[in-house]
Amino acid sequence: MSKRIAFLGLGTMGAPMAGHLARAGHRVTVYNRTAATAEAWLARHAGLGVALALTPAEAAQKQDAVLACVGNDRDLEEVVLGERGALAAMEPGALFVDHTTVSPALARKIADVAQARGLLALDAPVSGGQAGAENGTLSVMAGGSAEAFAAASPILDAFSARIVHIGAAGAGQAAKAVNQLCIAGTLAGLSEGLRFAQASGLDLDRVLEAISGGAAQSWQMVNRWPTMARGEFDFGFAIDWMRKDLAIALADAKAHGLPLPVADLVDGFYAEIQAAGGGRQDTSALVRHWPEIAP
Repeated sequence: MSKRIAFLGLGTMGAPMAGHLARAGHRVTVYNRTAATAEAWLARHAGLGVALALTPAEAAQKQDAVLACVGNDRDLEEVVLGERGALAAMEPGALFVDHTTVSPALARKIADVAQARGLLALDAPVSGGQAGAENGTLSVMAGGSAEAFAAASPILDAFSARIVHIGAAGAGQAAKAVNQLCIAGTLAGLSEGLRFAQASGLDLDRVLEAISGGAAQSWQMVNRWPTMARGEFDFGFAIDWMRKDLAIALADAKAHGLPLPVADLVDGFYAEIQAAGGGRQDTSALVRHWPEIAP
């Protein structure tokens, strides 16, 4: 069933996600802080019943659902709870879904404000990167009420291959932290393995063929080993974003009294690459921390 949907944030992830919603037949109104980006998106989707709003509040008026995918906690607070934020303009019974990766604490705060206004709210960060957003195959981990999840699922189907209700408000964001911690550890092991193979003079393609069929196999191995070997890092999920996400995980773990030594170590490696100008490179550029040693 066609819905009236506002989408806030048309970055690397948000733009294709909003596009999938428009092509699915929903009436989509978009907002982006950089107006030129929103106008370009509108031009690409002309004829699909799309519209442009100048503020988050304007975008949210008379919508069945408002979805957001912005940069960080501060950005999300501004577009959702700010002076011209979306929540205050939404009608009771409407749905708010946040796809930004932010702190669980902010997700719970938004859920509380939404509930007080008679709104449904879901924190629903995604995994799958730019390719997943473009291909409509994202994995969504959701936190919020069962009612909010039920209302959101048919909408999120437009760009998702998997949607899982993790638990109460904030649980989706906590699960996303788990996701990023696992990726960081996997990439560290993959980087060391690849450099060891190079130092040993092994054929990297044959090594990949052999070990990707066994217990070492992972998405990162299958999709990033070849590009890491070639020194290609101009795609996917940027180190800048990963460090933002790891900061959330490390801060939350500290509040729980839980040490995360591997994540802390990998975050330090990423900081080195970031300082050397590699912050916009894909997270697989972690391999740059280890020098390439000839056999």
